[in-house]
Amino acid sequence: MSALIVKQAYIPSMLEDLINKQYKMIDLAEAQGITDNEEILNNTEIMITNGEAKVGKDLIDKYNNLKLIADFGVGYDGIDVNYAVKKGIKVTHTPGVLTDDVADLGVGLLIALSREIPKADKFVKYGKWQELGMGSFSWTHKVSGSRVGIVGMGRIGSAIAKRLSAFDVTIGYCNQSKVDNENYLYFSSLVDLASFSDFLVVCVPGIKENCHLINKNVLKALGASGALINISRGSVVDEEYLTGALINKEIRGAALDVFEHEPYVSDKLRNLDNVILTPHMASATWETRKAMAQLVFDNVTAFIQGKELITPVPECFKVK
Repeated sequence: MSALIVKQAYIPSMLEDLINKQYKMIDLAEAQGITDNEEILNNTEIMITNGEAKVGKDLIDKYNNLKLIADFGVGYDGIDVNYAVKKGIKVTHTPGVLTDDVADLGVGLLIALSREIPKADKFVKYGKWQELGMGSFSWTHKVSGSRVGIVGMGRIGSAIAKRLSAFDVTIGYCNQSKVDNENYLYFSSLVDLASFSDFLVVCVPGIKENCHLINKNVLKALGASGALINISRGSVVDEEYLTGALINKEIRGAALDVFEHEPYVSDKLRNLDNVILTPHMASATWETRKAMAQLVFDNVTAFIQGKELITPVPECFKVK
């Protein structure tokens, strides 16, 4: 008999179809992880979840035979990974396959913010250009030749730097360690990186240690001529202070794909004209979601067949 699989949170139908064609998956997502079915609790070996879901100690402890948590997403900050690994439970995620899409959107948001593309679109569509005439739309800001600071030079940060290098920008970065690229300027201080930057792009994971990493001091250092782009996790930015900084023009603007209390976004933030807001869509292309679904399925299959997992999270390799 195949291992019992439970779906604990939303996953796309393409992944459900992949799994259900070969295995039996029980859908508990609508029950928000709460079940009293002893047979399920005692026999489930595999849990399928997503990168935004919460899989904490209490939920993990409900399952007496859980052996694998397969995350549909590169981020896994909602999973208590250290506790899972301590209990001998493996955790997988989907790194790599979504790097290009997230980097593409990050660069797209930077350009759209700097050149005020959404505002220009409305200016034409709502007839303002026709009404006010040539030269009536406000001037914008140049991207080429600017200074871009990247917070976190992992897969996604490096991919953004590579793309922006084609714009002849000067790349600075803040990371746990230096990367092997002499063309990029390393900053050990995040405040110093913000002071250097015309654009500050956030590419770090949403772990507890990064909560409100982008805070009052960083935003003040970014200053009135600087702009923030966040395609990582909403928790990384102090959204309340950021909103005030945008209102008071302490920084020039922000482009945000992620928010602190998703899907809720405050009225104050939504009503500002110096922000671009997108609905956590950086990896949401058909091509990438298909690749992510396949990688989750392949990890599940490897586990069931007793083979080496393809993309276990780094914590799985820590010495207990």
